[in-house]
Amino acid sequence: MRNIAIIAHVDHGKTTLVDCLLRQSGTFRENQQVADRALDSNDQERERGITILAKCTSVLWRGVRINIVDTPGHVDFGGEVERILGMVDGAILLVDAAEGPMPQTKFVLGKALRQGLRPIVLINKVDRSDQRAHVVLDEVFDLFAALDASEPQLDFPVLYASGRQGWAATDPDGPRQDLTPLFELVCRHVPPPTIEPDQPFTMLATTLEADPYLGRLLTGRITAGSARANMPAKVLSRDGTLVEQGRISKILAFRGLERVPVEEAQAGDIVAIAGLATATVADTICAPEVTTALAAHPIDPPTIAMTFSVNDSPLAGQEGDKVTSRVIWDRLKREALGNVAIRIAESGEKDAFEVSGRGELQLAVLIESMRREGFELSISRPRVLYKMEAGERFEPIEEVVIDVDDAYAGVVVEKLGQRRAELTDMRPAGTGKQRLVFLAPTRSTIGYHGEFLSDTRGTGVMNRLFHGYAPFKGMISTRRTGTIVSRELGTAVPYALFNLEERGALFVSPGERVYPGMIIGENSRDGDLDVNPLRAKQLTNFRAAGKDDHVTLTPPLKMTLEKALAYIADDELVEVTPQSIRLRKRHLDPHARKREARRAVGA
Repeated sequence: MRNIAIIAHVDHGKTTLVDCLLRQSGTFRENQQVADRALDSNDQERERGITILAKCTSVLWRGVRINIVDTPGHVDFGGEVERILGMVDGAILLVDAAEGPMPQTKFVLGKALRQGLRPIVLINKVDRSDQRAHVVLDEVFDLFAALDASEPQLDFPVLYASGRQGWAATDPDGPRQDLTPLFELVCRHVPPPTIEPDQPFTMLATTLEADPYLGRLLTGRITAGSARANMPAKVLSRDGTLVEQGRISKILAFRGLERVPVEEAQAGDIVAIAGLATATVADTICAPEVTTALAAHPIDPPTIAMTFSVNDSPLAGQEGDKVTSRVIWDRLKREALGNVAIRIAESGEKDAFEVSGRGELQLAVLIESMRREGFELSISRPRVLYKMEAGERFEPIEEVVIDVDDAYAGVVVEKLGQRRAELTDMRPAGTGKQRLVFLAPTRSTIGYHGEFLSDTRGTGVMNRLFHGYAPFKGMISTRRTGTIVSRELGTAVPYALFNLEERGALFVSPGERVYPGMIIGENSRDGDLDVNPLRAKQLTNFRAAGKDDHVTLTPPLKMTLEKALAYIADDELVEVTPQSIRLRKRHLDPHARKREARRAVGA
């Protein structure tokens, strides 16, 4: 048996490679219809083209059972990667042959090296026209050295591959046949799991999910003994205290893409266990006679938070069927049960809840899931979570790596400099491109991505990685423009919107419903502008030169969920329903907004 994880930066081809491993190992029949990126089974994973949840699969290669864990590549889901590495004995580090090592490559490799793993380096996408495989190999070696890899770790084996075409070889130029060299290298280089078959059953819970039929499912590797269905078990927390006692109702083993019930599982295998009511990630599931918990990595603390509240707009309850605070709280509790990187708490505000996580994307995925389930919500602007040490405020800092055309490097450095970011590295990254590395406060990157894409004409690529905490760096200027706010309830008309276009960019189309306090556009100047988007043209008997004005409207800016969350200010909310994403003021009444603004100035 071999247990391996596939680790890489986002979009370097992990899930596509796993597809090929499954096909070439005979897990699928020759004529079996299987979707591309089979492990990305979640709807949002398919739409966004990223892995959100770590998945386990298993292939049989010439008598060797290889358990493969496909891990997320996006920084917001890094908590998944850290825990998964604890239940494998080897790792395949995937690196794009054109992009080279990226921020998440550094993050996952550092975690793997600290676990004592000896990764296999697979330089992927060698079939790309802009590949630079040999240069990338040198960059990977430099990264290993920079992360204090040991001598055995520095002596890593290398293969070149194309996950899409389904081949691997010891040389970029071939032979380009199949993935046999990779299978053989895994069996030769990755050690079998270290197990204690004669000891009582112990297993460290690594991931947790909620199954509608089986309840809590805890996945992990059995480190000692064997587990049998219906056997008694107890759960110990990281410090060794008893969490619960119960019985294992079902054991599921991974066989290809399926989870198959088995009567017994042996030490070394990765399985999912059902039947325990309160056990969670980092707990030890063990036989009743075991008294010592297994060592576990703590879960990284969240760095940003949002307030989820009941939708109280005039259009509330017209598009969704889950609108009450009780239903929202029950759904958030269920999410926290299966997603240990998210924390929830009741807020001091009425009908509102505090939801904390590792990044904007992680929380946006949760909001998108909820709206698809029929929920209506009001969401506040993301805010960072500070730490207090010795009376001083510390804030989360991120390493921001940007690949940008030479022409736009200056404006990026200027904009991030205004946001208190420090430029730590600047070097050429191929023809006509620069790679810029910054250390920036997390709050300075909230809302910057849209502006960054505009500044770089959509050609820039920005990646972020949590770096650590540093003393508070001072105030950062936020959005400089005001908003255009509706003061009427009804349906927007073309004539009114045409006359408002000169005031700024609009977010709504004719025929869309609006209400007092709803943001319908961006003011080209500072300050908010209250307008009437319902004003129709007065009909009279007078005509000018025998023709009427022909109204031609500029297409409105349509806000995605991520754009909306990044755009809003502290006194604004995003109204999320199954059919719509609207921007609105926190206080819909204009007089209440003025009172609040005066109070803020006085404070």
